[in-house]
Parts: sequence; C-alpha cells; structure tokens
Amino acid sequence: MSKYIIEGGKKLAGEIAVSGAKNSVLPILAATVLNNDINTVFNVPDISDLKVMIKILRAVGCKVDRVDNIVTVDSRTLNTVRIPEELVREMRSSIILMGAMLARCQEVEVSYPGGCEIGPRPIDFHLKALKELGAEIEESHGFIYCKGNNLKGADIQLDYPSVGATENIMLAAIKAKGTTIIRNAAKEPEIIDLQNYLNAMGGKIYGAGTSIIRIDGVDHLNSVEHTIIPDRIVAGTYMVASGITGGEVVLKNIEVDHIQSIIAKLREAGCLIYNNCTTLKIIGPKIISPIESLQTIPYPGFPTDMQAQVMSLLTIANGTSIISETIFENRFKHVPELVRMGANIKTVGNVAVIKGVSQLTGAKVTAKDLRGGACLLLAGLAAKGTTIVDNIYHIDRGYEKLEENLTSIGANIRRIE
Repeated sequence: MSKYIIEGGKKLAGEIAVSGAKNSVLPILAATVLNNDINTVFNVPDISDLKVMIKILRAVGCKVDRVDNIVTVDSRTLNTVRIPEELVREMRSSIILMGAMLARCQEVEVSYPGGCEIGPRPIDFHLKALKELGAEIEESHGFIYCKGNNLKGADIQLDYPSVGATENIMLAAIKAKGTTIIRNAAKEPEIIDLQNYLNAMGGKIYGAGTSIIRIDGVDHLNSVEHTIIPDRIVAGTYMVASGITGGEVVLKNIEVDHIQSIIAKLREAGCLIYNNCTTLKIIGPKIISPIESLQTIPYPGFPTDMQAQVMSLLTIANGTSIISETIFENRFKHVPELVRMGANIKTVGNVAVIKGVSQLTGAKVTAKDLRGGACLLLAGLAAKGTTIVDNIYHIDRGYEKLEENLTSIGANIRRIE
C-alpha cells in the first residue's frame, strides 16, 4: 500500500492552482451517455475516482480519450446496460449512472455501490424518485434492475436535499415526457454545474442552486463542450494547510462564492484571508483560536467534506472547540488517529469536543476514508517529527498531485509506493 512520509513543522508559502471539482466531474461524465454524441469536458482532475468512471464508461461501450485535463467521450458506441459490479463497488458515485442510463437506454442493471465507509448513505431517495418518474425497479442478490420505457414528468418532494438523488432525477427526467419538479432539491454548486452542462447539451432545466428545480423533457440532445468548476473542498484543504502551519498561501482558480462557509470558520480560527472572485490569499495565525461551534449542514452551510480537515486545525487551537456532524454518522474515524498524534478529542454520538494541545507529534496513522486521510496529512504538516500516513489510496480518490503541490510550497512530504 502507498503511504506518505511527512516531516512536520514547515511553514508553507507559495501559489497553488485548484483543480476541477471531483463532485462535479463524476455526474457530468455520467451524463455523457445521454446524448448519443461527442462530449468534451475541460478542467478534469487527475484523481482515482475519475479513472474508475472512465473505466465504467468504456465498459458500457463508450469511447473515452484523455489528454492532460481534457476528456472526450463518444457515447454513440454505447452497447450494454449492465455496469460492471467490480467497478461500481470501487466508487459510490457510480450510482449516478442509473438516471442517465434510464434516460438513454430505458433500462440499467447496477450493483449496490461501494466507496468510503463513512456511514449509511442509502439510495432509497434515488430509487423512490425514479419510481415516481415511472421506472420499474427490482432489487435482488445485491443488484438493482431498472426499466423505464415511458418515463413521465413528476412532482417529486425529496425528504432530504440529497445531492446524488437530485442529480439522478435531473439525468433521468431530461428526456422524460412532460415536466418534472424537484422540491427540496440540493443547492450545491455542483448541481448548478450539472444543469449548465445538460442545458448546453440541449436540456431545459431551471432553478439549480435553489430548492426547486424544473426539468422540461426534450426529445433530442446534441454534442457539448464544458469546463468543470473548481473543487471547493480541495481549495478548503489547502486553506487549512496554510492555517495549520502558520503559512502564507495563494490559491488560484477558485470560486470564492462556493467557499464562503469555509472562509468564515477559518477567519474565526484567526486566519487572515484576502480574496477576489478567483484568487485567495490565506495567512495562518501565530495562535489558532478555537471555534466554539461548527455544525455540518447542507450547502450553503459548512460542508461535511471539510469537517475532518478543520478538526486537524483545531487540535492545536488555544482552547476548546465543538464540532457537530449532522450528515454522516461514522465520519469521526480520523479521531483515534489524531489522538495517536497527541490530540485531545472526545466524541459522544455525532459531537466531537476538541481541547487544543500545544503540539502534535508524528506517528504512524491510517487513512480510513478520503477526507479523514486529508485530515491526517494536514496534522502531519504541523506535527513535530515524522508522520507516516498509510492507505493513501483513499486520498487519491479526491486530490490531484497533492504531494507535488504541497512540496512546491514548502512541505516536506514524499510518497512511498
């Protein structure tokens, strides 16, 4: 297994360009099967989840070419509705193909998805919504069989603003007869990016970024070119890297509006942050202030995908911080690993109480999931001595050239295969 070796205590300084958004590119690549045509996608991050999605697209017959950060998908050659089980189990986001395949082929066969073990992420919302559009769904032996010969627009009320369910409905309803309304829709920037992609393809979708999205079904979709938005979680992770090391880092290729909740909490911790629309400078404090209360909630609230990284910062704050995780029930798996490094953290249910210590110390720790792995890497940047982070394949799922970027701004980090 690959691992990171980190020598802590280096103050970071320099510039990093933020890559395209993982949580945007995956549903957009799933959408390439819709148009039976050519799709060109720019600003695609070089991450392992993206590689799995490309394998899936090739497995169902699409022709996929990648040159640097540009991916071209020719979906005219799609020839099967069965998505390989071994690939679905590698990546939970693959479930997003259900809606797109239903719209294109009127049927799909997929196994239950895999991915990070951060607690139950039921796909009940997805299946319930697809049924409301007219899909017939059978579940047996770990597989889901969907048929939808005559999908029709529906008025769908989501019990929870699920990002994946919102995306699956958009993909399935784009060619359904009539109008679909999604109420209590997810508002994340990635939803807006998907809408922009689908509309450039010829879709008629309105309201992304609000709680109500309208989809007017169309008969034909055309070829499309699209540029993926910057990754707000990658940006936030580098912001914490600057904060935890007392650094001075400039981030380029960002959307400041997408990271306002992260900016607010890091300012609360004492970071100085200056920005325009696409560039941000963050200066870490000499003394990190505790955050009295941080609660993860759906966008535009503080993202669950940044909870672990900010926790690493608060382990060396001058006081006590409280984090409430309301999205996923098992998203504190990084806590025992931080404790191995000298952190003082107690958890009760979905609440973590972090009493700041003066210094973390290097230790051998293990990444249990994507963002928890990033958290341990950040802790290692600030710790005294050497930190070894195992199982970094989790980190590779969401970060492009992480060690190269951090090394370029002064970190002492190397990768051992």
